[in-house]
Amino acid sequence: MKRILTVLMLLSSAGAARAVPVVPNFTQGSMTSHTETTSTVTETINSMDYNTGYQYVVTGTNIETDAANIAPSGNTNTSVTLNGVTSQWTGLDLSTRPEFEMTTPGAAFQFTESYQGPGLSNHTIIQRTTTVNSVTDTTSTFTQ
Repeated sequence: MKRILTVLMLLSSAGAARAVPVVPNFTQGSMTSHTETTSTVTETINSMDYNTGYQYVVTGTNIETDAANIAPSGNTNTSVTLNGVTSQWTGLDLSTRPEFEMTTPGAAFQFTESYQGPGLSNHTIIQRTTTVNSVTDTTSTFTQ
């Protein structure tokens, strides 16, 4: 019986459990962060220039033609397919262009005839790779 009484006395003296508040014991602090990022971008720039019409130019000195109009009379169709897209333009039939001759045979002369037809006139492809390195350092300071 003495033993039971001792156990009861010990239990009654322990009392109820109580919560103790937790209070931080610092007054200030700081935190730092360091981040490095590398990005690589590879791109292709595909540029196409089209002539939607034509140019026919005749110049010179000491030349003549009996045609009323220097432009050829017939037309031809130009068709271009690029990346699955078909484009079509009408140009000149150069086999019907007028005849030119010197006004004064044996004298000095100059004659230039040029034709630029419709269609793709310039195709530029630029391929480039750009690498960007980014560094971020952050410091946070706090006090209580």
